[in-house]
Amino acid sequence: MTPTFTTERLSLTPPTAEDAAFVLELLNDPGWIANIGDRGVRTLDDARAYIADRFSKSLWLVVRDGAGEPVGMCGIVQQRDGLDSPDIGYAFLARHSGKGYATESARVVLKHARETLGLAKVAAITSPDNTASQRVLEKIGLRFVQMMDLPGHDEPSAYFTT
Repeated sequence: MTPTFTTERLSLTPPTAEDAAFVLELLNDPGWIANIGDRGVRTLDDARAYIADRFSKSLWLVVRDGAGEPVGMCGIVQQRDGLDSPDIGYAFLARHSGKGYATESARVVLKHARETLGLAKVAAITSPDNTASQRVLEKIGLRFVQMMDLPGHDEPSAYFTT
């Protein structure tokens, strides 16, 4: 079973089919499409299928405590083509950016990756111009290594690692 986590302001829980409306909104957010890519998820049924087929046991829905409102997702991609280690990723709706949610959730996920999953190395990639995401990675202790070409990406990605 996928663990759940809490931080000072957030709860991280595994997404379920009931989260399809949020996943549909997030995957069609302009920031997601620009920085992660268009996944072709256009309906609630598409979103339910995406949750069932694409979510690993190391990806969490990030929910704002108190309000119970989903604000984003954060997790570990176990093996991405072109990378030599699992990588951390996160995405938040634009209206929730700039509030520290990415840093707060990524910190707890990175701790889980190291202490529970036993990962000595965790990577991350961003679009070259996604400076907000790059700042989050630096805040949680990753460092920029190089620009690199990855399969399926149209432009080089900024590569970070622990």
